[in-house]
Amino acid sequence: MVILAAIIYWLLICASLHCDVYYLIFQTVIFIYITGEHHLLSLINNVSSGLQLQSITKSITNVEAPIKEKYGRNIILGTHKEGGAVTFWSHAVSLPLSSNAILSWKFCHVVHKLLRDGHPNVSLIYHTPEQVLDKAIAIDINKVFDMTGEVLEYMEAALKLQETVFRQMECSSTSSTTPVGQCRLAPLVLVIQDCGLLYHFLVKLLFKLHSRESCCLHAFRSCFWSVFVLHSLTQFFERARGMEFFKSIIQIPDLPDEPPNFLRAASLADHVKPMVVQNETFPDYDETDTQLDFGEGNYQMVKTTWIGQALKELEVVKPELELIKVEAQRAVVQLKSQVNKLESELEDQRTHKQMALVENERLRMEVENLRAQTAVAASIQATVEDTAQIHFTRLKEKHAELVSRHADLMRKNAEMVKQLSSTQQAQEELLTYKQQMAVEVEQLRQDNSSKLEAQRAEIERLKQELATERAEMFQVHNTLQSKEKVGSLSILGLQAQKEVLLRSVKEQEAEITNLRQAAQLHQATLLQERDRSQREITALQRLLQQKLQDEQFSLLQCAVVEAEGIVLDAVAKVDDPLHVRCISTPDYLINRAELTLASIDKMQQSQAAYLRNMDDASGLLRSVTQFSHLIADTIVNGAGTAHSAPTDQADRLTDNCRDCATHCLQYLKELKLKATLPRADLTAVRYVVQRILNQGQDLLPRGADVRKEELAEMVDKEMAATSTAIEDAVLRMDEILSQARRDSSGVKLEVNQKLVWDIAIHMLVTAATDLQRDIVDNGRGAGSVKDFYAKNSRWTEGLISASKAVGWGATQMLESADKVVTDRGKYEELIVCSHEIAASTAQLVAASKVKADRGNKKLQTLQQASRHVNDMAAVVVSSTKSGQMQIENKNSMDFSGLSLIKLKTEEMDSQVKVLELEKQLVNERIRLGELRKKHYEMGGIPMDSSLSPGCLKKKPS
Repeated sequence: MVILAAIIYWLLICASLHCDVYYLIFQTVIFIYITGEHHLLSLINNVSSGLQLQSITKSITNVEAPIKEKYGRNIILGTHKEGGAVTFWSHAVSLPLSSNAILSWKFCHVVHKLLRDGHPNVSLIYHTPEQVLDKAIAIDINKVFDMTGEVLEYMEAALKLQETVFRQMECSSTSSTTPVGQCRLAPLVLVIQDCGLLYHFLVKLLFKLHSRESCCLHAFRSCFWSVFVLHSLTQFFERARGMEFFKSIIQIPDLPDEPPNFLRAASLADHVKPMVVQNETFPDYDETDTQLDFGEGNYQMVKTTWIGQALKELEVVKPELELIKVEAQRAVVQLKSQVNKLESELEDQRTHKQMALVENERLRMEVENLRAQTAVAASIQATVEDTAQIHFTRLKEKHAELVSRHADLMRKNAEMVKQLSSTQQAQEELLTYKQQMAVEVEQLRQDNSSKLEAQRAEIERLKQELATERAEMFQVHNTLQSKEKVGSLSILGLQAQKEVLLRSVKEQEAEITNLRQAAQLHQATLLQERDRSQREITALQRLLQQKLQDEQFSLLQCAVVEAEGIVLDAVAKVDDPLHVRCISTPDYLINRAELTLASIDKMQQSQAAYLRNMDDASGLLRSVTQFSHLIADTIVNGAGTAHSAPTDQADRLTDNCRDCATHCLQYLKELKLKATLPRADLTAVRYVVQRILNQGQDLLPRGADVRKEELAEMVDKEMAATSTAIEDAVLRMDEILSQARRDSSGVKLEVNQKLVWDIAIHMLVTAATDLQRDIVDNGRGAGSVKDFYAKNSRWTEGLISASKAVGWGATQMLESADKVVTDRGKYEELIVCSHEIAASTAQLVAASKVKADRGNKKLQTLQQASRHVNDMAAVVVSSTKSGQMQIENKNSMDFSGLSLIKLKTEEMDSQVKVLELEKQLVNERIRLGELRKKHYEMGGIPMDSSLSPGCLKKKPS
């Protein structure tokens, strides 16, 4: 009664504060008074949960105002009372956080409070006291490294948060004295508290690291400097210290002007731990809170009114209690019938159990017989094992049947227990209904306040009736307890039967286990024999495989040694002076290099296959043999090709051949040893061979890009074009000579008349064409003309080049003669063109002579035409030079009219001109050399795209 009175008094105070939660508590007081004081603890827990839920609802709202201190305190106390944050998270999951920024901001603020000050079960797993951390970092330096990085990241995140908050306040011009500004600044209080402790612990960590080694800690010092200066922890503290909002809540410490010097261990003694002190706060109440009046008269009046109202409500509840009693008696009768039904089913289970025992005995006897048969006839062990397995399966099925029946009994037992619990649930529903009645009592409080004085006289009578009702409730409670005892006795009986069944099942399982152990023992003996045999077989197979691998590797070593000898022989040929006379073609070098690249690919595949299966080295042996011969051919033919190539390209090609041999020998050396076999690589060899291939392609003539099928048509086309060009030149020359006879006389006319030698060139081309056709007819056999040209592509290309040179020389001679006759050219151009025509004639004869027989009459005709052309060229050159000298002699110098000074001046000018001409001569010779070099590289590219197809520039002789 004393506890009840104290609770009523406390609730009266809360009611005067107009707190809805305490209204609800007071409405349940009457139920406590009726049912006893043993429900007080659960009531207090419900009250705490309701208070926490109300604080959560009022704290996390979409109103842009700071969270009140009392609500945050109630939420934190609630987590300590319930040992966790179940209530908080059950309410938080229903909040629309993603759709409201203010709601999310306040939610994060509350979560931060719970992580700092809530129950330990709420905090994160890495929340460890500072003393524990000090012990940990004193033991393991690796933990110090990891922890330093984590603390630095934490500090940077906290400082970025405060920068964002202040920047948004500046952009929106929000003051810290307004509710909007305080809503944004309130979470920074916790950030300041965190930063103070993090700064202190970070300094300790860095000094701990620098006590071991400081050479590799520059990154940590830079990060700390960034946090202290760039992100400005000190500026954050100074800015917060100047705001009235923070002054009223916490005392912010001062930080040093400069960060500690971690390279000096004595600086740790100067470090002072920054302490963030929180000011004393007083509970803030809602605007609707009122002052209390603790007068004795008011208390007695309110007490009398509430007690009267409670007694009236009890009178209303009495009929409902009677109905509940009747329903409870009906439930007891139903439970008794169900117990009888379960007993009959239990009897049936006993009968089944006896039958199972008989069957078990029969099976046991069969197993004994099987054991005897096993001991007598070991030769039929397999058959006995099959029979035993069949009987074991039957026994297992019987056991499963017993287990299923036992499960049915347990399920029925659970149903009976569930029905008993339904009775308890009905009792709980009664309590719930009483609580609802208490709520209705509170709703009628305002209506019955005016009748308070009239009901004071009836209080004593109501007390007596209340005691009577309490006695009746106690009797009902005793009746229910007796029914519960009866039900528990029946449950105990069922449990005893269950234990008997379990014992019988265990006995059967023991027998089965014995049989299984005997079978497993015999099986283990067989398995041991089998394992021993398998181990012996495995050992023999391993030895055999090792011997096979050794033999295969020995064969591989022999093949590699032979390959090394082949490569070394090729290198020796490259350096042999007698090999200088051996010449190879770029075509054959390209063919050898391409085959070598293909063999390198095959070699890599064979090597990979051998590494996967070292029992078979046949593929690798074939690849090594083929690779060694092809690489040797490539080296030898590369050196032979270099003998006929230009000096620079020959040097590079020879060096690449030697590099190829070096890398190849290194690869074969690695391939010969087991230790280096897996990492033997052909990449370097492939690279060098590819370079040799590229150089061989660079040495090919530029005309080689013409398809071989087109060579026959090109020969005929070039010959016809050359003949046409010469015929045009003859006609044009007649016109030029006619003009020369009209316009010139004397020595000049004599020189011009000796330029008529195009007919001799025409005869030369005609003879070459006849000889070329005769060569094709005699050499093609049964094949076609195109096949012959395709087969002899190099000869065909030389013939085409010579034909182009002859045609181009005739055309140039015509142009030079035209210029000389019209006084627009020089006689030197005629001399150069004569030399070019003589050289082109020699090239055409040489190209035709390659495939012609020595006794061929057409070859003799071609040679005679060639000599005639050369004679005509010599006549033109000599006539041009003599005529030029005669013309120059006519223009003899007359110095009789010059004075001594004038002669000296002319002499000096002449010397200057001689020097200039000599310099020009040197430059022109250099330019001529470069032109010839470029002409050789281009290999017959036309000098002028405007020329006819048959007029290409010939390589200079």
